[in-house]
Amino acid sequence: MGPFAFFAGLLLGVMGMGKWQETGSPFWLWGSVTFLLVVLISGISAVLGGKKG
Repeated sequence: MGPFAFFAGLLLGVMGMGKWQETGSPFWLWGSVTFLLVVLISGISAVLGGKKG
């Protein structure tokens, strides 16, 4: 389930970037950047947490 959630989050972030280019609204840009950072941080912490166990 983890890899699917990661790629789904990545897809949503990229779609948000496309929406930002269409509308020019900074909310889409910052929302997409924040969402991508959260996905990356949670993915890295899951990988690091999995190695400890």
